[in-house]
Amino acid sequence: MRRVNVFAPELSGRVGEALGAEQMGASLYELADGQPSASYHFHHGVEEWLIVLAGAPTVRTPEGERALRPGDTLCFPVGPGGAHQVTGPGTVLIVAETREPDVVEHPDSGTVELRPAGTVFRSADAL
Repeated sequence: MRRVNVFAPELSGRVGEALGAEQMGASLYELADGQPSASYHFHHGVEEWLIVLAGAPTVRTPEGERALRPGDTLCFPVGPGGAHQVTGPGTVLIVAETREPDVVEHPDSGTVELRPAGTVFRSADAL
């Protein structure tokens, strides 16, 4: 078993890698006021969890926006119902499965991303 301090300065956000994880990933985000962790998105094959460690970030989901506080823990399930975006200020840990391939939809930009390839398509394009 390997232990890491998620607040260690040498840890550049990729907690899962630092722990040597193979099935799960975790990333630490220190978000400035108004800074998003990622665009509004959802996954077709990966569930994500959000744990608020500090600050007062905001989460956007299909139900709207709401303020969060330290200790709040949310699950973003697979599919459109799990769409989300987290915006600072605050420190959050996002934990996720590391399944590949994964398909990530970005509703605001109308794009679909294939991972791990990183290829992005417009949702309106027929394939």
